Amino acid sequence: MNMMSKPQPPNLDAEARPEMSDRPWLASYPDGAPAEIDVTGCDTIPAIWRNSLAHWGGKTALESFGVRMTYAELGRQADAVASWLQSAGLCKGDRVGIMMPNVMAYPAILLGVLSAGGVVVNVNPLYTARELEHQLNDAEVRFLFVIENFAHTVQAAALKLKVERYIVVSAGDLLKWKSGLVNFVARRVKKMVPAFQLAPSLPFSEVLRSGRGRKFEKVEIFPDDIAFLQYTGGTTGVAKGATLLHKNVAANVMQARAWFGAFFEEGASQVMVTALPLYHIFALTVCCLYFLATGGSCLLVANPRDIGGLVKLMKRSRFTMLSGVNTLYAALAEHPELPDVDFTKVVGCVAGGMATQEVVARRWRKITGRPIIEGYGLSETSPIVCTNRFDIEEFSGTVGYPLPSTEVSIRAADGATLPLGATGELCVRGPQVMAGYWNCPNETAVAMTKDGYFRTGDVATILPDGQVKLVDRLKEMILVSGFNVYPVEVEQVLIQHEKVRDVAVIGVPDPHSGEAVVAFIVSRDPSLTAAELTRFCRENLTPYKTPRRFEFRDDLPRSNVGKVLRRVLKTDLLGS
Repeated sequence: MNMMSKPQPPNLDAEARPEMSDRPWLASYPDGAPAEIDVTGCDTIPAIWRNSLAHWGGKTALESFGVRMTYAELGRQADAVASWLQSAGLCKGDRVGIMMPNVMAYPAILLGVLSAGGVVVNVNPLYTARELEHQLNDAEVRFLFVIENFAHTVQAAALKLKVERYIVVSAGDLLKWKSGLVNFVARRVKKMVPAFQLAPSLPFSEVLRSGRGRKFEKVEIFPDDIAFLQYTGGTTGVAKGATLLHKNVAANVMQARAWFGAFFEEGASQVMVTALPLYHIFALTVCCLYFLATGGSCLLVANPRDIGGLVKLMKRSRFTMLSGVNTLYAALAEHPELPDVDFTKVVGCVAGGMATQEVVARRWRKITGRPIIEGYGLSETSPIVCTNRFDIEEFSGTVGYPLPSTEVSIRAADGATLPLGATGELCVRGPQVMAGYWNCPNETAVAMTKDGYFRTGDVATILPDGQVKLVDRLKEMILVSGFNVYPVEVEQVLIQHEKVRDVAVIGVPDPHSGEAVVAFIVSRDPSLTAAELTRFCRENLTPYKTPRRFEFRDDLPRSNVGKVLRRVLKTDLLGS
C-alpha cells in the first residue's frame, strides 16, 4: 500500500467566511476553525478509513477486555468480512444488519460491510421480536450479524423475517488469547447466552476463516451512495430509517475534525472511552468513526450498565476523552471510586443524546475537575449539529455553536424565519443532513423546509453570540437515557392487552434517565394491575420503552375531535 501524507483537518484556512450577520456564531469560533469544510478525497467512509490505515497501521485502534488491536489488524479483519460478503452474494447497496454491543468484532464488521458496498443497518440488541420484525423487514436486510447473547430474540422473529443469512458473533471473537476465556465466562459462568437455533447461520469465526482465504475485490464507492439506514421514530411512532449517505457521515466526521482539531492535537495519543453503544448514532460518529479518522483509539465498553466495572476500567486505563449521556455521567458521579480516576490527561468529557442536567454537570466538575461539554444532534444529521468549545471552564447550559458548514435557523409555525433571540423550531441545513427517510417520501417532505432545512422538532433560541439553547420539544417524543420513546408505539402495545380499554402515554422528568415513561390506563377489568401491565410490556417492548409508572383513570381527557390531551394529563400529574 502506498504511504500517504498524514491526514489533516480539512480546510484550516479560516479567512474566507460568510457574513457574520448570517452566521453570528462564527465570531465565537476558536482560532483555526474554518467556517467551511472541504472533504475532497475523504468524501466516503472507506476513503477516510484507507487514509488512516495507510498512516497509522501499527498504532492501536481498539481495546477490549484488555486486548489491543492495531489499525493494520483491524484492516485485515474488515477485508476478510468484506471478502466473505462478496462471496456470499452481497451486491452494492444491499442492507446488512449489525446487532451487537461494543465488542471487538463490531468495527471490523462495520468497515467490512461499508468497504464491500453494503449499507449498514444498526440494530439495538435489546429489541424485542416485534421491534426486530419491523426494522429488519422495512430495511430489507439480507444478512444479519448478531451477538449470540441475543440470538434467541432473533429466533423468535425469524419466521416473519426476510433475512437470508445469520452470522452469529461471540463476545470473545477477535480477542486473541482471551477469546476462549471471555466466551467461557459469558456462556457458562454468567449464563449470558440463552439457547437458540437460527438457520441458515454460521459463526463469525467461519466468516473470518473463509474471507481470509479470498481476495477482496475493491468496490467503487461514491459520495452519494447510502452508508447507513439509521432507524429513528417519528410523530407516528413508527420507526423509520434516516438515509445517511457516505457524504453525509464523512462530512460530519470532517466537521468534527475541523472543530476538535482547533483545541487539541490529533493522533494516536487520543483514547476515547467508548461506553455508549455504537449502534447509537452519537457513539457511531463521535467515538468510532471520528477516532478512526484521526488515528486515535477506542476503548470499547461492552456493558456500560456495570458502573463499578466501568470505573475500574477507567482507573487502570490511560484515556483522554469520555463521551456519555446525562444518565451515565450521573451514575458515574455517584460511584464512590470515581475520585480515584486520573482525569489529568483528559481533554474533553462530551455529552449528547439527551439534555444534561446542570446539577449533574456541577457535581461532575467538582469531582473530576473537568466540565461536561454538551453538544446536539440527531440521527437525521449524522448526528452533530452543534457543540460547545472545548476550552470552557464551566458547563454552559447551551448546546454550543453550529459546526463548520452548518446553518441553523429558528422558524415560526408557518415556516417564517425568526430574528436572533426569538424562540421557535430549530431547523438545520448542512452536508451532514440526511437524504431523507427510507421509503417515506411523504414524511421526508414534511421534515424539510422549501429552502432545504431539516425541521428538528425542537424548540430553541439563538443567543447573541451564536450559541444555540434548547427550550422544549415540539414532538411528543420521550427521551429516556438518550433513546427516543414514542408514545404512539407504547400505546399501540398496551391497547392490545385484553383488559385495557384506553391508554395514553406521556413523559415526565426523571433524575436518573432524564425522562420516564408514564402510562394512563382505562381498564376493562378492575383486576388489572401495574405488575401485569409491566410483564406484558416487557414481552413486547425494549426495557427503556416500558412505562415506569401506571396511572389508572375512569376516562381520558380529549379534544373536540377525539385527540387525547396529553398536556392535560401531564399537568394533572405534575401540577402546572
